[in-house]
Amino acid sequence: MEWEILTIIGTIAFALSGVIVAMEEDYDLMGVYILGLVTAFGGGAIRNLLIGVPVSALWDQGHLFTVALVVMTIAFFFPKLWVARWLKWGLIFDALGLSAFAIQGALYATNMGHPISAVIVAAALTGTGGGMLRDVLAGRKPLFLRNEIYIAWAMLAGLAIGLEAVTGPIGIWILFGSIVVLRMLSVYLKWELPRRRLRVN
Repeated sequence: MEWEILTIIGTIAFALSGVIVAMEEDYDLMGVYILGLVTAFGGGAIRNLLIGVPVSALWDQGHLFTVALVVMTIAFFFPKLWVARWLKWGLIFDALGLSAFAIQGALYATNMGHPISAVIVAAALTGTGGGMLRDVLAGRKPLFLRNEIYIAWAMLAGLAIGLEAVTGPIGIWILFGSIVVLRMLSVYLKWELPRRRLRVN
């Protein structure tokens, strides 16, 4: 049950993030649909490829495509209802999508009996893959390659689930909230991973 709820949360959050990027880039309605669907389902498609699940398995989630299309249509035709709120709360939507999809990806790999390395990769790709494809298609630098910590939180979710440090519905929801909070804190407090620039004289 928690898997289904997390998937719906992630789908709505990432579909909306795709819509806002498409509108910022002045895409037409079809462009909005494409970018929104890529953002919402691209991470799952990449994950399925790498862990040996047919990409066509995504079509089994027909109700999620319906949810995404309805959300994107409302968002496109009634932007005044939500754009101002998105500009204020968009980071929260992104954090919700990251956390929900990372956990969903980790649970997916765990249920298939994959080792912890695959669970971490599945979490990372499911949580960030859609956003990566969205940014590439929009000609932007992918979010997970920017300064603030992003993909590391998805990997942390995968590690927690892969090590069975988190189990059961309550544990899953605590992990979900923790990843959201950590993502928000990493932006507001400007947490960054170590960097090194190579200088050749």
